[in-house]
Amino acid sequence: MSTLQPVNPKPFLNSLTGKPIVCKLKWGMEYKGILVAVDGYMNLQMANAEEYIDGNNTGSLGEILIRCNNVLYVGGVDADSEA
Repeated sequence: MSTLQPVNPKPFLNSLTGKPIVCKLKWGMEYKGILVAVDGYMNLQMANAEEYIDGNNTGSLGEILIRCNNVLYVGGVDADSEA
């Protein structure tokens, strides 16, 4: 059984800049796209973003900004797993 290792969030998010990510909000929506930038408050700017509600793609949004207090989690996406 694997365990989660704690990660310092700012270096983790900075390492994901320019890479594909998935961001889930507290309200259940997920956004997948390229992380463009992260600020000191950990607000996220994404490009080529797509919105998913209950696992269903609801459309392409383009460039978006997600305010930090809405984020449940952020993770990197492998290029191989996107299809």
